[in-house]
Amino acid sequence: MVVTIRTAAVILALAVPSFSARLSAPASRDFETYAASVEKRLAQQHASPATYLASLNSGATSTAELERQLRAGELHMEPVNGGTRSADGALVHHWRGAAFVPGGRAAEMLALLRDYNRLSTYYSPEVQSSRLIAERGGASTVVMRFKKLVVVPIVLDTEYEVRNGLSRDGAGYSVSRSTHIWEVANPGSAKERRMTEGDDDGFLWRLNTYWSFIEVPGGLLIECEAISLTRDVPAGLGWLVTPVIQDMPRDSLKFTLTATRNALGTTGVKEAHR
Repeated sequence: MVVTIRTAAVILALAVPSFSARLSAPASRDFETYAASVEKRLAQQHASPATYLASLNSGATSTAELERQLRAGELHMEPVNGGTRSADGALVHHWRGAAFVPGGRAAEMLALLRDYNRLSTYYSPEVQSSRLIAERGGASTVVMRFKKLVVVPIVLDTEYEVRNGLSRDGAGYSVSRSTHIWEVANPGSAKERRMTEGDDDGFLWRLNTYWSFIEVPGGLLIECEAISLTRDVPAGLGWLVTPVIQDMPRDSLKFTLTATRNALGTTGVKEAHR
C-alpha cells in the first residue's frame, strides 16, 4: 500500500501544471556528451571478444560466477556511474542488464531487433505500435508508441535512428538514439494531442539504447545499456518522487531484457528468423 500511495502521489504531482518541466539546452548537451562517451567506450569494448560485454568485465562479480548465474536463468542488472545524476534541471539515468539465451544465435538476435514493424508483438504492452519509415546510409528511422502504466497511463510517441549489424562472426550490436519524443495528452480520446517536445511533464526527454550480444557455448549472451533523460525532482518532493523516478529506468530495462530473451527463446520466432 505504501508503494501505491507514493506512486499515485508522484503522478499527481508531476501532472499538475505548476510542476510542468522544460528541457534546457545545457541538459540536452550534457546528455549528448555523456552518450558520446558511452559510445566511444562501446567501440573499444567491441574490439575484442574478451571484452565484448561490459557486464563480464565490470569487476563487480567474477566473470565465471556471473556467467554461471546468467546460464541459470538469472538477469544481471546494475547501475552505471551511480545510475542517476543531475544535469541542469534534469536527470540522466544509466542502467545495464545482461541475460543468457539457451541455443540463441547472433543472427536471430539481429533479425529480432530489425523486425521494426512487429516490435509490439515482442514488447507488448509497453510498445503499443512500431513502424519503419525510412532506411538510408545504413541507418533506419523507426517510430514507436510507448505506454507505461504507473497508476495513470503515460503515452509517448517516439522516433529513433537505429544502426545495427554483426561486428564479427557470432557477435553483434545495435545502437538506437532517440530523435523525437512527444508526450501524448489525453491519449485515446477525441482530444488526443502531442505536447511540445521538452515542454511537458518530463517523464522522458531522451532515450538511447545499446545492445551487445555474442555467441558462447550453448547459446547467446545479450547485454543492453539504456541511457535516458528525464525531468528533475520538483522542489520539496524529493523524499516522495526520487525513489520512483530512479526505479522506472531500471524497471523498463528489466522488462525489455526479459521480453527479448523470451522472444528469442520462442520456437516460432527462431524459425521465422532463420
